[in-house]
Amino acid sequence: MTTTVEYIRYRIPLDDQKDFEEAYRRAAESLAAAPECIDYELAHCQEEPDRYILRIRWTSVEDHLQGFRRGPHFPAFFGAIRPYVKSIEEMQHYLTTDVAGPGKAAGREQP
Repeated sequence: MTTTVEYIRYRIPLDDQKDFEEAYRRAAESLAAAPECIDYELAHCQEEPDRYILRIRWTSVEDHLQGFRRGPHFPAFFGAIRPYVKSIEEMQHYLTTDVAGPGKAAGREQP
């Protein structure tokens, strides 16, 4: 079964990153409450410190666009992240493939 994964790439200046991450902590409450959202993760690039990627797995692209965006959780989500919309470099939906699996380190504690 395929899953819809949305990737949003941001470029955030170093002096805005603390506020950006705090905004996504607030926005995450809306994602966690939305029945259309499977899970989410915000990652910070190590090689290019001004870059972030947000990954959100949705039940479908239609559920994201028609359900979440028109539902009760979107206003609070968007209100939290609105100042950073101008910093988006990419926002796309992808379908997963059957090429997936655990690596040797799966299950080990990360330091």
